[in-house]
Order: sequence, then structure tokens, then C-alpha cells
Amino acid sequence: MVQVSIRKRTRPADPNQLAHNVFLESIGEQPKTEAPDGDARGRAGGLKGGSARAKKLTPEERTDIARTAAAVRWKKIR
Repeated sequence: MVQVSIRKRTRPADPNQLAHNVFLESIGEQPKTEAPDGDARGRAGGLKGGSARAKKLTPEERTDIARTAAAVRWKKIR
């Protein structure tokens, strides 16, 4: 019996990799995939990044960033 994954697998754009994956599936092996906990680790790092950057910035740098962001927001056509 063939085991079907709940999550849809994307196929590689490279024809050679696609052919290799098709071959592996035809002999009953699973193509290599990324680590399942990779998404969680990436999110954890992303959650830490903003606060770590804020601690590193001086008050003058934060002011400059805020001023630039406000100028961009007000520049948009409304």
C-alpha cells in the first residue's frame, strides 16, 4: 500500500532533480525533504530578531528609522 502524505509536496524546478525524485518514488523511496522542525526554528529566530535589533540601536538610529518610515507612509497616494 502506498502511503500518501497529507502535506502537498512541491516538485523541484530543475529537470534533473525532478527526474531523480520521480525515480526514487518509482522504486518506493521517499525523496529527501527539509527538516520538519525547520519552520519552528525559523520562526523562533524571527521572534527574537526584532527585539535584539531594537536593543542594539541607539535612540538616534531609532529616530532616523521612524522618520524615514513615516515619510514613506505619507508619500503614498491615498
